[in-house]
Amino acid sequence: MDTQWVTDVLNHLSQFGRTPQNGSNRLAFTLEDMEAREYFKALMHDAGLSVKEDAFGNIIGRIEGADPAAAAVAVGSHLDTVPNGGHFDGMVGSVAGLAAIIRLKARGPLRAPLELIIFQMEESSRFSLATLGSKMMVGRVDLEKCRIAKDKNGVTMPEAMRQYGYDFEKLPSAARKKGELACFLEMHIEQSPTLEEKNLAVGIVTAIAAPIRLHIVVEGKASHSGGTAMNNRTDALVAASEMVLAVRTVANRFARKEIVATVGNLAVHPGAMNVVPGKAELWIDLRGTDKAVMDEAHAALVTAVNGISAMHGTPVSITVLVNDTPVAMTPEVISLLEECARDLALPVMRIVSGAGHDTMNIADITKTGMIFLRCKEGLSHNPEEYASPEDIMQGLDLLTEALYRLAK
Repeated sequence: MDTQWVTDVLNHLSQFGRTPQNGSNRLAFTLEDMEAREYFKALMHDAGLSVKEDAFGNIIGRIEGADPAAAAVAVGSHLDTVPNGGHFDGMVGSVAGLAAIIRLKARGPLRAPLELIIFQMEESSRFSLATLGSKMMVGRVDLEKCRIAKDKNGVTMPEAMRQYGYDFEKLPSAARKKGELACFLEMHIEQSPTLEEKNLAVGIVTAIAAPIRLHIVVEGKASHSGGTAMNNRTDALVAASEMVLAVRTVANRFARKEIVATVGNLAVHPGAMNVVPGKAELWIDLRGTDKAVMDEAHAALVTAVNGISAMHGTPVSITVLVNDTPVAMTPEVISLLEECARDLALPVMRIVSGAGHDTMNIADITKTGMIFLRCKEGLSHNPEEYASPEDIMQGLDLLTEALYRLAK
């Protein structure tokens, strides 16, 4: 497929859930998400793929190969976004996966089938559970945690699914077996500035960092802001603010071991200017590429939070929402991607992903590889997120060639 087709499809996708800030807002199981998915399924049908959805709404398009017994070579990404997100995270990999399959169809029959997988709910933005579509596909998900998960409006995940015809009780049927897929590749923007700093369009991922995500509730005592003396307050927000700083302190302590940590959301209750806060909630995202170091940083963070809680007399509850394990990409797939890049005269470098991706879960059932694209200033989850058409096409060339060699 040519540059104009790829650009046009990306531009069209960006209109679903367009925000006043020029971003995209497509949270999982919302109208905007469903509209984008229907548009993309139509593209897949038009390209000659057979298209189905599993019980969670993962979209699976397929082109049969010459050998009906062969395991499928798969490619894919996602279409959902964070609130007011950009137009390339997930979308580039989805569009490039379809473009690569269309190109390969033109080359003639391949031995192995090709699959394009568009995962549902890669982002954690609505229910605080990330990469859930791929976790469903490999049978590695806590269904009871999903059953009680709610969005900010109090809508549970089963309720959100039911609105669009999905049955929560059928989710176990989404799991696939080892051996169904021969390999899975994903192309994605880097979401950090390394490639831009090295003046390279494309990187080959060697490992994907994983998150530990925490929800912390700090309990104080709500009281009148004018009538409560400073020495007689139990201010939940003051304690929570010190916990925010503690997250940064812990992350800096472990930064040389590739740990990062963020308080991405802070809620204050009752949230009135003239009321001493009686409760505060923090949502924390801690990531790393070494599980032992992640666990050490997690323990240090919990110790710091408990110390602040004791000092201020503000009890805390700490809930672990996610505790994932970093994943290495398959060495032989890394080597194949490097070989293809050499043959295409495409300069590349090996790179680690600080962000999580569906590929890290699919690694449970098959070989995996990832291609990264340079993104402007490393920005992602931002309306200014950008990858140039030239870089996208270089990544697409590499993706197409790798899929061809895997499936031929």
